[in-house]
Amino acid sequence: MSDVSAKPALESSSPAAPASGDISVVSIFLEFLLIGATSFGGGVVAYLRSGLVIKRGWVDDQKFVEYLAISQTLPGLNATNMAVLVGDRLRGFFGALAAIVAICLPGAVLMLIAGALYQSHGDKPLVTAMLRGVAAAAVGLILATTIQLGKKSLAHVYDLIFVGLTVFGVDRLHQSVPRVLIAVGILAILWYHPRKFREVSQ
Repeated sequence: MSDVSAKPALESSSPAAPASGDISVVSIFLEFLLIGATSFGGGVVAYLRSGLVIKRGWVDDQKFVEYLAISQTLPGLNATNMAVLVGDRLRGFFGALAAIVAICLPGAVLMLIAGALYQSHGDKPLVTAMLRGVAAAAVGLILATTIQLGKKSLAHVYDLIFVGLTVFGVDRLHQSVPRVLIAVGILAILWYHPRKFREVSQ
């Protein structure tokens, strides 16, 4: 009885995700279609978090970070990998299929149009300036999302050390992202697992 009463208190800090059976495949398709159609400038991680965590509450920040880590480790784009993971969590195979088709469809159509226009107008100064502005805005979106997630995910100073090791490995040592994530992940397991084991034994 004490376990049942304690559970809501532990989960009160974040909104409870709706049951997967309450979410239709159509809802998944429409939400990812909106994300795919509005995630301009490459800051798709920010749009994914805004739609899936803040707006819909389909996943919480902790689960979002876990899915993001998996998406970055596996081949492919973060957005499509995330769509498959979230869609599968919500409605299984058909949810994953709806999510990946929806998030790719707007970009595919728009890129066909943009590619044709860029061929004829891409060398104009106004177009070049606009693209530079969009690129800067995308960096800002990614930075803002990183700060928001970091406040909730980085609980100890050791987490900042792992962040620093990851940045150093990719930026300075020029190692691939999967290789760095695997190496830092192993270090995190070796560091945290013995600590948790000692706490339980005490």
